Amino acid sequence: MGMISEFKEFAMAGNMMDMAVGIIMGGAFGTVIKSLIEDVIMPVVGHFSGGMDFGKLAVCLGDKAADGTCGGAAISYGSFINAFIAFLLLAWVLFMIIKGMNKAKKAEAEAPPEPTPSETLLAEIRDALKK
Repeated sequence: MGMISEFKEFAMAGNMMDMAVGIIMGGAFGTVIKSLIEDVIMPVVGHFSGGMDFGKLAVCLGDKAADGTCGGAAISYGSFINAFIAFLLLAWVLFMIIKGMNKAKKAEAEAPPEPTPSETLLAEIRDALKK
């Protein structure tokens, strides 16, 4: 088998396509969670913390300008707080999704198997003989 045909077989395998779809959906899901954090949750947290905007929290490494902004480099730890909260929410949502999937798999595994056609036929014969 040539290298190109082997690569084509690998790239077109079901697992590879599932992984590609998962990565694309994960990127879109990350964007939704980021928007949820920045546009919905953090304003509420800021409101209850006295109007504080975590995204603007920083430590200036240089002198501050007259308008209060950093004149030099700054460590923006507020952005890190926002990213960490987004990570925690994303991890929680994924945990809940996987927990639901595991519960569904367990319920599916606990369901009794369908009788085979021969078992069904034997049950019909048994019921007919009882009459």
